[in-house]
Amino acid sequence: MPLFGNSFSPKKTPPRKWASLSNLHLLDRSTREVELGLEYGTPTMNLAGQSLKFENGHWVSESGSFLGDRRELLRLRKRNQQLEEENNLLRLKVDILLDMLSETTAESHLMEKELEELKQQSRRKK
Repeated sequence: MPLFGNSFSPKKTPPRKWASLSNLHLLDRSTREVELGLEYGTPTMNLAGQSLKFENGHWVSESGSFLGDRRELLRLRKRNQQLEEENNLLRLKVDILLDMLSETTAESHLMEKELEELKQQSRRKK
């Protein structure tokens, strides 16, 4: 037995298998929901003191204090409708003006062409 020799030589450990560290796959769905809180519910948020929740693809007010904002929303919708109607009227007017401009331009080109023809005829007669 050596005094200063290598008396302790541990065996090398075998390589570990990559086992999942999560126990989620061992639990059934109901246990996971209870233990880990996987039931999230509807998303909610608070904006400027107004509590909103997300339902059916839209943000809906949770509290009943939305009446003041609802009146403002109705007023804005009405104003939006008025502006859309005014925009449609202005588009119609622009279309009419463009038609009138193209008609006047066409008439002007015809008159210029007739004038050139008359000038050429008068030159031939001289």
